[in-house]
Amino acid sequence: MRENKNTYICIDLKSFYASVECVERGLDPMTANLVVADPERSDKTICLAVSPNMKKLGVKNRCRVFEIPKGIDYVMAQPRMQKYIDYAADIYGIYLRWFSKEDIHVYSIDEVFIDVTHYLGVYGCSGRELAIRVMRQIRDDIGVRATCGIGTNLYLTKIALDITAKHSPDYIGMLNEETYRKTLWNHRPLTDFWRVGAGTARRLEKVGIRTMGDVARADEEMLYGMFGVDAELLIDHAWGREPVTMADIKAYKPGTNCLTSGQVLMRDYSFTEGKTIISEMMNAMCLELVDRNLVCDSVTISVGYAKSDLPGSGSDAAAGAYGRYGHRDGGTVSFEGGSNEASVMVPEALKLYEHTVDIKRMVRRMNISCNDVKEDTGTRQMNIFDMVKEDSKTRPLVEVLEKDRKIQEAELAIKEKFGKNAILKGVNMKPESTGRERNRQIGGHKSGE
Repeated sequence: MRENKNTYICIDLKSFYASVECVERGLDPMTANLVVADPERSDKTICLAVSPNMKKLGVKNRCRVFEIPKGIDYVMAQPRMQKYIDYAADIYGIYLRWFSKEDIHVYSIDEVFIDVTHYLGVYGCSGRELAIRVMRQIRDDIGVRATCGIGTNLYLTKIALDITAKHSPDYIGMLNEETYRKTLWNHRPLTDFWRVGAGTARRLEKVGIRTMGDVARADEEMLYGMFGVDAELLIDHAWGREPVTMADIKAYKPGTNCLTSGQVLMRDYSFTEGKTIISEMMNAMCLELVDRNLVCDSVTISVGYAKSDLPGSGSDAAAGAYGRYGHRDGGTVSFEGGSNEASVMVPEALKLYEHTVDIKRMVRRMNISCNDVKEDTGTRQMNIFDMVKEDSKTRPLVEVLEKDRKIQEAELAIKEKFGKNAILKGVNMKPESTGRERNRQIGGHKSGE
């Protein structure tokens, strides 16, 4: 690999959640048999991670517990998401000892891209040597093993990690445009390549394209006809090209921002029970907006019905027509000038739910999105003559919203000091409530706190 080109590395922490649990138990992450899954759920629950040795025994990552062969003796570790976040923060601290944060892009909790182009001369070593040093420090200081991809652009770095590194004795893969075409143009399946999903692969196979070499040699007009502007990225990647740099990533600013929250319910909920979930979720999002000093211009709710409640449920036709969680309903409500007040947003979200969701159907999935989020500058226009009913009395809207804001800020302060379940609303005490349990979770999994 020519060192006069850009050099990127992509470091991935091997079976990160499982490795952390092994380290916490004094086990070797590379030899122990361990899965991270919630033992309080059924054997249909998904394993969030399996240790490398379990993979060698044929256990697939993110399998379900019942799919693990009966003859394998293993440890089941309950998820502790906060613990994994703490480990990831410590490992990020190691990266900062070697590189500036401007040259680091955190791709996920266990994966980072780093532009090391200007560090090779500083440290007097090659990209591989530098990667080995950093990986060794992670292993020595934290106890977690890592794999690494090295490439002349960000795409090749990712492919070197995903495809090449796993076959290397030192878990490091290296690619440039020439070696990529020479070694991977005939690689199958196509889904091993970043951003090529099963649907894309099926569409390509219908026209006889089964490898990246086939994509590179295909008629470009045909590809544009199939994929529109997305064909440009597919063609570039087939040739091992990637124009985006670390500087481009750091300079990127999204045109709009939103906050989202969603959950798949553990059972089918009635229309009335669903109102409880909407109320809890909207209250929680209002608190998050206030905590971040943000307001949003509109809220969108999306509700997925239980597939078992649909006509022809259980049939292949129903599955194809309605997808994994059945048909969806929902809509959007706007707030002129922006809002983050629960006293305004929760009732409107409930009205939206009542007007758009079928009262006769059971609900299984809920999503809420706060759209066009922006900083709360405190300059929203309100009419001092607007009146609202509160506690059987009529009060000025300005007064009610100010009171609501003080309540929200007090609630946040209590939760910050004593935990999210330190203060609860009446709706959180209903039998169908999921709020208390979700307050003990991160990303839908137990925080371990």
